[in-house]
Amino acid sequence: MSFDVLEKLEKKIQVAVDAIDLLQMEVEELKEQNAKLDEEKQQLAQNQTQLEQENQQLKQQHEAWQDRLRVLLGKIDQVEENV
Repeated sequence: MSFDVLEKLEKKIQVAVDAIDLLQMEVEELKEQNAKLDEEKQQLAQNQTQLEQENQQLKQQHEAWQDRLRVLLGKIDQVEENV
């Protein structure tokens, strides 16, 4: 083999090594982004669960207030009937 061929081969190998290094860095960046997105997804799921629980509590409170209001209106109707 001639020296020129070896130099070309060395350059090609270096280009391949550089490309591999860049791809490995890109893979690491993507892994980090994926981890951040997973954390965000978990946080959003927790927030959703919390909001659903709060919504259920508010619905229960609303129903309780409606029941109390019905009772009070019923008492007012009884008073009016007795008058």
